This record gives sequence, C-alpha cells and structure tokens, in this order.
Amino acid sequence: MSDDAVLLDVENGVATMTLNKPEVRNALTAELSHAIIDTIDDLETRDDVRCLVVTGQEGTFCAGGDINSMVERMSGDMPLHDAVRNIQQVTSRAVRRVYEFHRPTVAKVDGAAFGAGGNLAIACDCLVASERARIGFGFRQVGLAVDSGTSYLLPRIVGENVAKELVFTGELLDAERASELGIFNHVYEDFDAEAEEFVASIAEGPSVALETSKRLIEQGLSSDLKQAQDDEAAAQAAVFATHDHEEGATAFMESRSPEFEGE
Repeated sequence: MSDDAVLLDVENGVATMTLNKPEVRNALTAELSHAIIDTIDDLETRDDVRCLVVTGQEGTFCAGGDINSMVERMSGDMPLHDAVRNIQQVTSRAVRRVYEFHRPTVAKVDGAAFGAGGNLAIACDCLVASERARIGFGFRQVGLAVDSGTSYLLPRIVGENVAKELVFTGELLDAERASELGIFNHVYEDFDAEAEEFVASIAEGPSVALETSKRLIEQGLSSDLKQAQDDEAAAQAAVFATHDHEEGATAFMESRSPEFEGE
C-alpha cells in the first residue's frame, strides 16, 4: 500500500480521491487534511476531471477528527485556545475545499463517517452508500460542540430541527435511516458496481452545464426567486454557446443519446 495520505486516480473524467490512513480509520489528521487540500488544488487546474469521488480506504470513510493529536497539542505548551484553533483550521479547510470544488462531487461512503468525517461526506453534492455505511455527528460523545462545518452543512440537508436532534442526541444513523432523512441519495447492495454506474452517469454529462447548475443551486439557497431567475438567465446565455448544448439539441432532434465532450 502507498504511504501517501491520499490516493488519486483519474479515469474517464472521474477523479477518485481515496483517504489512505487506515491505521487511524482515515481520521482527519493534519497530514491527511493537508493532502486533501493539495489534491483539490491540483484538480482545480485540470481539464480532464468532470466529477470528483471522495472515498476511504479499507472499509471506513472517515472516523472524524484526529483525537490523539488534539490531546497531544492541548497537553503541550501552546495555550488551549490556540491549540484548538490550529487543529480546527486545517480540518475545516479540508472540508471547505471539497465543498467548494467547482465540478460535481460524490461521497462514496462505505463503513463509518463520523463527526468531521460526516461533514466531509455531506460537503459533497451527492452521497452514495453501502448497506453497512453509518454516519453521525456525535461531537457530544466527546464533550464538544459541532465543528468543521456541521452548523452550515447539516441543516441544509435535513432541516434545522432534525439537525439539532442529530447533534443533541449524537445518534449514529444506519444507511437506511440516513437515506430516509435525505443524507444518502442512494444505498446500494452491489456497492462498487452501482456506485460506479451512478458516478459515470454524472461524468458523462455536459460538464459546463452541470458546473453552472451546481453554482446556481448554491446561489439560489441564499437569494430570492427573482434573483435566482436573473442569475439563471445570465448563466444560460453562456452555456447556450457550448458544444455540448449543440450536441444535446442535435441528439434530441435525431432521437439518439447525446455524446457530451465537456466543452
């Protein structure tokens, strides 16, 4: 196995970023968080990536923050406030870089996604899960308030009252319950094959249009209807000029499936 904290594979427009710290159940150590940030920074510059998949090595998505490092730093010479802030900054930035990635993102959740690891998963646009997947935001279990983006990300998916319940109780959701709440888009029995098919359906799409739609949906969450419609009209004028729109329109008229090229 590679010693790299993150493994990256790019094939057929799909970049798969695998968290590779199984000895700590892929917890967000400083090393792993920096590796996520650096990987996303690199992917932002590539034209061959149409979809990003985030997953974990050896049956765990991400076990959350690095508790051992927290204890070590807080027992050192650094003031408590500074130690906590330093740990939080890099973890939060890793989650934020996934959330801000310009192309569609899919969390492929197998096994556990806890705490900050849960946030890393819900920072993605869509989540697909195996039947054994689990997700929770139980910061209370270690006597802590939410961090790394829970207060922003979770209510946008499940609503304010359900988000509060999940945080107050620390409930660990199984795959079926997480799907019922809208956290997991799909739970697959034949996980790898069905997840691959789902991701391929996104990567084969008109990437400029999908990137634009992603941005518009995110903007729409904080705007009124008129502003959203105005933003859509302005964006649509640009997307209308793409090769993929021409191909899509032609394919529709010819009653065939379009072959999008991502431009």
